[in-house]
Amino acid sequence: MSGNMNLTLKVWRQTNVNDKGRFVTYKAEDVSPDMSFLEMLDIVNEKLSKQGEDPIYFDHDCREGICGACSLYINGRPHGPKYGITTCQLHMRSFHDGQTVTIEPWRSIAFPVIKDLTVDRTAFERIQQAGGFISVNTGGIPDANSIPIPKPIADEAFNSATCIGCGACVAACKNASASLFVSAKISQLALLPQGKAERNRRAMAMVAQMDAEGFGNCTNTGACEAECPVGISLTNINRMRREYYSASFLKEEELR
Repeated sequence: MSGNMNLTLKVWRQTNVNDKGRFVTYKAEDVSPDMSFLEMLDIVNEKLSKQGEDPIYFDHDCREGICGACSLYINGRPHGPKYGITTCQLHMRSFHDGQTVTIEPWRSIAFPVIKDLTVDRTAFERIQQAGGFISVNTGGIPDANSIPIPKPIADEAFNSATCIGCGACVAACKNASASLFVSAKISQLALLPQGKAERNRRAMAMVAQMDAEGFGNCTNTGACEAECPVGISLTNINRMRREYYSASFLKEEELR
């Protein structure tokens, strides 16, 4: 007897940002529990293509939990029902035969829908460009031990740098806040000596760009940390606030 499943999919279909959009029901039949969620969608799309219908548009790239592109809102949760994974790491054994699975895109004004389940997340890129960098002199590669950094600080900076920019924090937050993403990008540089020279201007610029993109305010509920596939900590948000408030007392010429 086959252990495969039959599922009902309620998928959000939207032609573009100006389209109202709607849910469309599809059948996913004879699904192996060992398939990844994206492999299941591939099979559904292959069937739709053979029927002459428009395949479901969704984003993906590495399919290894690294790039964060596979941003799907599944049964009311970013990346689905499991903790600490992206959608491409979600396997169909997390569901049961006969289950209805609802699939939506990230919901945020700052993430306009491109088509169906794919959203435009270039707002994150603009925030990063506003201050997520350091200015260094060109030349030879410095010795790795020329600036000693205590291991706890180095580890914390590395943990902040593991953010993959998927946007699950935005999707999980009822205010669609990007505070966890922005704070991680601020923290990874603020913790290290190389990033301290521009820390004040960085905090002000990145927070200002986050607000300009239309993201909401932090709700302090911790939903972002709970749904983050790489476990970015809420402590980064506290650090971002300290960096921002400290910089806000400086004169404009001191921020340059």
